Amino acid sequence: MSLWLPVAPCTPGECAYHEDALRPPIAAAGLLVAGIAVTLLGALCVPAALLLRQHHRDRLIRRWAYTVVRAFGVRVRVTGDAVPPARAPTGELVVANHVSWLDIPLLAAVLPARMLAKSEIRSWPLLGPLAALGGTLFIERDRLRALPDTVRRLAGALGAGSRVAVFPEGSTWCGRGPGGRFRPAAFQAAVDAAAPVRPVRIAYRTSGSQGAAGAVAFVGDDPLAASLWRVVTAAGLTAEIHVLPRISAAGEPGRRALARRAQSAVANESANLPPSSVHH
Repeated sequence: MSLWLPVAPCTPGECAYHEDALRPPIAAAGLLVAGIAVTLLGALCVPAALLLRQHHRDRLIRRWAYTVVRAFGVRVRVTGDAVPPARAPTGELVVANHVSWLDIPLLAAVLPARMLAKSEIRSWPLLGPLAALGGTLFIERDRLRALPDTVRRLAGALGAGSRVAVFPEGSTWCGRGPGGRFRPAAFQAAVDAAAPVRPVRIAYRTSGSQGAAGAVAFVGDDPLAASLWRVVTAAGLTAEIHVLPRISAAGEPGRRALARRAQSAVANESANLPPSSVHH
């Protein structure tokens, strides 16, 4: 473990379980096939999508990402601030708590953005090259000396008007209790680019409980296949994403204060979402 490689105390055995209704195996298998098919179809279409104008590409990404989440049998609930265009004179840094692999398509369904991801993903078959084509910013998390260059590239993307999404906890947390501390490195890029920070709260619920949906948690050494199966077999899952007001980078005395304020905004967001929530 290092400052750049935090490890959550969550483990699959203790955190990733489902206590409510289950889908029949045949129905769950159908959702699994549908979810994987939609995901791969979108990945294969990335080169063609890059030929579209930004506005049309963002609309296509949002529809595809939403379809991915729904294909795995998860409803989506969006609340909070209106979402501005993805490109503006100055970009924005989107920061969210991290619970599951589902966080990525969920964020993309609401706030299409360039993602900050670990460098290992670049070497993955098919998805690695496609992630690079899609503008993903890669970071070598085990090399602290590479961090300043990553911050510079991140600041450059924000300064050019891009929206960039980061999970500053540095690891997934199950969502049943307090999450991890927001690491300040990415916030330095927002300070350098004078770009606002957009905190986002992600939570997963089930129809039979007000608590966190453990089936969605993807923590520790949990195999992806096991996580996928838990999600499709758990009935009544809802993904909740609450878009919080922007925080001005100029209004805080440095990256650490900015990180603390964003973390506080995400952590203190009430579980009782307002009646104006949008259900899908």
